[in-house]
Amino acid sequence: MKRFLFILVMVIVICGSCTTNCVADDFEEEEYDEYIDDYLATTSKVDGDINLNSRIAVAYDRENNRVIWGKDENKKTAMASTTKIMTAIVTIENSNIDDQVEISAKAAATGGSRLGLKKGDKISLRDLLYGLMLRSGNDAAVAIAEYVAGSVPEFANMMNQKADKLHLKTTNFVTPHGLDDPEHYTTATELAKIADYALDNETFCKIVGSKNYTITINGYPKSINNTNELLGYLPNVYGVKTGFTNNAGRCLVTSIKKDNMDIITIVIQADTKKDRTKDSINLINYIFGNYEKINIQEIVDKEFKEWCDINLGRIHVKKANIDCYEVYKDDLKQDTLILNKNQISKIKTEINAVYNYEAPIDANTLIGEQKILVDNEIIEIDKIYFKNFIDKKCVWDYFKLCMTKL
Repeated sequence: MKRFLFILVMVIVICGSCTTNCVADDFEEEEYDEYIDDYLATTSKVDGDINLNSRIAVAYDRENNRVIWGKDENKKTAMASTTKIMTAIVTIENSNIDDQVEISAKAAATGGSRLGLKKGDKISLRDLLYGLMLRSGNDAAVAIAEYVAGSVPEFANMMNQKADKLHLKTTNFVTPHGLDDPEHYTTATELAKIADYALDNETFCKIVGSKNYTITINGYPKSINNTNELLGYLPNVYGVKTGFTNNAGRCLVTSIKKDNMDIITIVIQADTKKDRTKDSINLINYIFGNYEKINIQEIVDKEFKEWCDINLGRIHVKKANIDCYEVYKDDLKQDTLILNKNQISKIKTEINAVYNYEAPIDANTLIGEQKILVDNEIIEIDKIYFKNFIDKKCVWDYFKLCMTKL
C-alpha cells in the first residue's frame, strides 16, 4: 500500500511538473513591475558603447530601413511570441476582421500564454487579434490560423509567402504563436523588418498601441492588458510585442518616436524579464542620446560640385561639336541619415567616371557613379550622366575651326 501511495505521489509530481513547464513556456506576465520606475530614470553614457544582457539586439531606423546598432543582429534565433507580429499582419491583410469565429477544440487546448478560450466560444476576428497582441494568446493564434487558412500548416505557408515578399532570407515560420521549433526562426534584423512593415498598417498600429482593451466572448465583455511593460510607461513608445520561450529567452520588440527619429529596438535571449526591460530602456536611451539625424544632401551636393569644378574640363569627347559638357546625378534615395555622433565626421563620397568618349553621345548617357560612405560602409550609390545630347562635328564645324586658326 505504501509503495502504491509513493508511486501515485510521484506520478502527480511529474505530471504537475510537466504541466507547469508547458504553461511556463511562452507565458507572459501583464502586471506592471515597480522596477521599471528605476530603469525609466537611467540614461546611457554618451561616450562609448553599451553592454546588454540580451545575447541578440538591434536598433533599426524606420525612415531609411537601416540597422544603426546591432549585437549579433544577423544570427539565427528562436523568436517566441514576437512571431505574432507576422500572424497579425497576415490576418489583417487576408481577412475581414469583423467576422465571427467559433473556437475549435484544438485552439482551446493550445498551451502556453492564453487568452482563455474554450471550445465553442464565439468571438470576432478583431477581438482575437487584440487577444493575440495584447494578452499574447496562443489559443487566439491557432483560432486565427484555422479561420484564415483552414489549418496551422496552411497559415504558416501564408506567413512564409509574406516573408518571401519582404525579401527575408533567414526567417521561417512553422506556427502562428512561436512556441519553440527548430524550423521556426528569424534574425533580429529581419524581425525588425517585419515589425517595420506591420507598423505601416493603421489597424495593426492601433492594436499594438493599446495598453488595454475590452473584448467580447459569447456576448460577454472581458478586459485584457498589454504584456508590453514599456507601453504607457516609457514616453513615445507606441508598440509592439513581447515574447518568451526557453530557446528565445525574454524578448521585446519596441517602436519609439522621438527627436524626429522613428526607431525599432529589439532584444532577444535576455535571461529575465528585468533584463529584457533594462536592456530595452538602455538601448533606447543610448540611441537617442548618441545618434542624431543628419542631412547628407548638403554634404553630397557640395562634394559633387567640387568634383565637377575640377573634372568636367578633363572629360574629352572626340569629334564633339562642343567643348563644355554638363552632367547631373541621381537624386539621393535618402537625404537624411541617423548616425552615431562619432560617425558624422566620417561621411565621405567617392566618384568614379570615364573621361574619354567619341561623339555622338545621347542625352542621359551614364558616365560614372558617386558612392556615399559612412565609416567606409557604402550607404548609397548614385549614377552620373551627361545632361544633353552631344552631336558629332559636321563639315561646317571643321570649316569654322580652320577659319579661327587663320
